[in-house]
Amino acid sequence: MAGGSDAVESTTLSCAKCGKPAHLQCPKCVELKLPREGAAFCSQDCFKVSWSSHKSVHSKSISSFAPVNPGEQNAASQNDGWLYCLRKGKARSHELPHFDWSGQLRPYPISKRRSIPDHIDQPDWALDGIPKIEPNSDLQHHVEIKAPDQIEKMRETCRIGREVLDAAARVIRPGITTDEIDAVVHEVTIAAGGYPSPLNYNFFPKSCCTSVNEVICHGIPDARKLEDGDIVNVDVTVYYKGVHGDLNETFFVGNVDESSQRLVQCTYECLEKAIAAVKPGVRFREIGEIINRHASMSGFSVVKSYCGHGIGDLFHCAPNIPHYARNKAVGVMKAGQTFTIEPMINAGVWRDRMWPDGWTAVTADGKRSAQFEHTLLVTFIGT
Repeated sequence: MAGGSDAVESTTLSCAKCGKPAHLQCPKCVELKLPREGAAFCSQDCFKVSWSSHKSVHSKSISSFAPVNPGEQNAASQNDGWLYCLRKGKARSHELPHFDWSGQLRPYPISKRRSIPDHIDQPDWALDGIPKIEPNSDLQHHVEIKAPDQIEKMRETCRIGREVLDAAARVIRPGITTDEIDAVVHEVTIAAGGYPSPLNYNFFPKSCCTSVNEVICHGIPDARKLEDGDIVNVDVTVYYKGVHGDLNETFFVGNVDESSQRLVQCTYECLEKAIAAVKPGVRFREIGEIINRHASMSGFSVVKSYCGHGIGDLFHCAPNIPHYARNKAVGVMKAGQTFTIEPMINAGVWRDRMWPDGWTAVTADGKRSAQFEHTLLVTFIGT
């Protein structure tokens, strides 16, 4: 919710939920320059309760100027900022890049970067896209044991992340664009007082990752409409009270074929089996053995180019958690450590390729990929 200059005068507007004098306004409505009537709220609680119905106002506004397909760029869409992403988010183009695409999916234009209210605590890359503390931190080389107050902050942040991902899941259906999913993630994160960690992280242009069909990870939300039979992974990270919480899930869009259902089910089971092994004394490399064994028995392959990671005050840090067998991860788990496990499982070969945007990793053979992720805390048994 916006404060300061975005505050609504209570003498002129009433809360859209309860009718009481309204002091706050939906930040997305401000960004889209929508009428203040119906966008004013008396409290965070009323805003959250009204979210499921209120968000449709934003979706209608966004879809009204989204390009129909990647080959049709008219003057109106260009003026509204719908352009193709290039060079890891540092450049934009009016033209679809030339590339030897591995599958049927193509990038679509993306909208302008979404704004963040001034009162939201922001990580050090928010303004210029460059992480300052993370790359040179000692935590890139040793695994931190979190203090009790850090753990509590991470629990709170991860709970917000869960709420954000659930909100995104509720809007997934044929016909919705991944940009609209990103809008939901952005708005719900801000409404909870958080910052969407991916936004401008090393110039990533959006507030979450949406990876469709053959996209393995780091897909950029754009103007493409989801189609019946697609699968889509939504990867959410929230920055709140100085710590990050990271999770993702793969969802079915409408009626999905049986082979895709088996892929997604196997990927979910890989994560569950890995989580069940987390406890003090277990080697980090063992996670990859567990995941690889289950995926291989199901006829699928495990992506090797991307891995789980330490998380806390930093978005990415030690340890690395490879998901494949015979990996060289060093160290053992200790109580108080936090990290992600996020297996990426492919229907075909494990190898990947990078799109011209510098972010979107896709399967080398164009077959589908699925992923699930949780942030884990190592505890003693029963704690």
